Amino acid sequence: MPQQPPVRSSSTPPARPDASMSLLTNVMDHSLDDGYAEAAARKQAAGADGMPRTLRAKLGLAAGLVLAALVVTVGAAQARVAAPVVAKEREELIDRIDRETAAADALESDVDKLRDDVSARQREALKQSGGGDQTNLVGILSGATEVRGPGVKLVVNDAKESAVGGDSDPRGTSGFSDTGRVRDRDMQRVVNGLWESGAEAVSINGQRLTALSAIRAAGDAILVDNRPLVPPYTVLAVGDGKQLSTRFQNSADGLYLHALQENFGIRTSISVEDEVRLPAAPSVIVRTAEPITESAQPRTEKGTS
Repeated sequence: MPQQPPVRSSSTPPARPDASMSLLTNVMDHSLDDGYAEAAARKQAAGADGMPRTLRAKLGLAAGLVLAALVVTVGAAQARVAAPVVAKEREELIDRIDRETAAADALESDVDKLRDDVSARQREALKQSGGGDQTNLVGILSGATEVRGPGVKLVVNDAKESAVGGDSDPRGTSGFSDTGRVRDRDMQRVVNGLWESGAEAVSINGQRLTALSAIRAAGDAILVDNRPLVPPYTVLAVGDGKQLSTRFQNSADGLYLHALQENFGIRTSISVEDEVRLPAAPSVIVRTAEPITESAQPRTEKGTS
């Protein structure tokens, strides 16, 4: 008798009643797209709590404005508190400057009075000794006394367009970045030319020149006895006006100044004046002095044996 194959029992669950409606079942089980769930999970992990980006930006901007307003308000309050202190310090500084300026003016006035007193005493003493005229001449030539009389007025000024130059360079160099500016060497030649032409006394912008005066440069500024001058440079010279003017313009230094005018546009003008006034030089100092007597005899030393 043939054997029958064993009958296997199946534990397969019974089919669902809606198995034939799988599409509708999928729609019901997954009503939202999986992307929405992923986006919500990312926002929750980042701590955004689902807040829109524009709203977060507005809130950040508002917070920044509030902070800036707070800083400005605190700064204004501090400035308002410090303003009286700063104003008081400024007033005190201005008062101190005014006091020091007044003190300097008073000292300068005292110096002028003492200088005039010394000059008067010197003239009186020299009159008694018979040397008054010679001393007055020495004072004029040395710049120790004020001078007034006929002379010339020479004005030297920078060119209007100081960068414009000619084909030649009367200064003998080409290293000047601005050839239309008046240089210290130019004023040196002008002053030396006036002395050579017969000037008895010379001043530049009210600064009296003496045998010890120096005309130098400090950058673009011209210094006369360490005092800065600004253009235009007004040179006053006492002497025979017409003769002094003619001699200077025909001299080598006068022709040099004319060349500067032609080549670089430096402005110059010279005029004959009936009277010019030159102040005394403030830097004249008597370094050595010896009394002069009619019976002065050379000194001899007694030897010992």
